[in-house]
Amino acid sequence: MDEKKTPNPSSLASVGDAAGLEAMIARAARAGQGAPPVERWNPDFCGDLDMEIKTDGTWFYLGTPIGRPALVRLFSSVLRKDEDGKTYLVTPVEKVGIRVEDAPFLAVEMAVTGNGDDRALTFRTNVGDVIEAGPEHELRFVDQPETGGLKPYLHVRGRLEALVARSVMYDLVEAGEEMEIDGRLMFAIRSRGSVFPVMPVAELHRLSQ
Repeated sequence: MDEKKTPNPSSLASVGDAAGLEAMIARAARAGQGAPPVERWNPDFCGDLDMEIKTDGTWFYLGTPIGRPALVRLFSSVLRKDEDGKTYLVTPVEKVGIRVEDAPFLAVEMAVTGNGDDRALTFRTNVGDVIEAGPEHELRFVDQPETGGLKPYLHVRGRLEALVARSVMYDLVEAGEEMEIDGRLMFAIRSRGSVFPVMPVAELHRLSQ
């Protein structure tokens, strides 16, 4: 018979307030320099936490929005999405599950520099990450059959992505161009030598009519 584990009162899953979580994660994840190496940590799963990231990028804990941007940035630094498709807060000693409505991050600003193959699209996320789209950070576009539109996503790290905010989507479209890809005329986005197809040009023209 499996032996039941006694809940650890100092574990992430048992902390009853956001300030306590902040202190624990700060001790576990910020001892070194740079971003925490969450992909290398393999702690035990300690249960689910009543935390959720909404589509608009708002974080909720125990049903209440987390109003401190610094606290959200701290939590975001130890996020990891595993092969099971679930998202976790991970420290060297434990892993707790959280809920994500869409993507864990939101791309809220974009800058375009350079031209042609030297063009670079740089995004800022709601938690302060600055990501340059390219070979290591791809853009992908997901069809929305219910609206006929597209949802763009930017790879941030690991299996984590940022949903490109609607306001930034317009800037993204302005940065697009028509080009032939695999024998088809496509509307695509170019950044750091990588080309990210959006849709066939004929389909784009149909939607704009």
